[in-house]
Amino acid sequence: MIYAINYDLKRPGQNYDELHKAIKNLGDWWHYLGSTWLVDTNLNAKGVWDRLAPHVDKNDRVLVIGVTRDYSGWLTHEAWEWINSRLNRLAA
Repeated sequence: MIYAINYDLKRPGQNYDELHKAIKNLGDWWHYLGSTWLVDTNLNAKGVWDRLAPHVDKNDRVLVIGVTRDYSGWLTHEAWEWINSRLNRLAA
């Protein structure tokens, strides 16, 4: 399953390296947009959040949402290749 992880990290100067490590440890990942990651993982959305929650502050905002086949946008060729190569794992 591919999940989009989107966030607004509100604490200026906060070091979010551990959050980024936690995201990378979820599975194969893609990160071409500043506050958006795509992660290919066997976890469900709650499982993803449970791994990330210890690494964010109470005033941060995080959305973990399954990626569907209905997508569009302006991305690099490499980004579309990453997404399209995983079509069989996308949410229905």
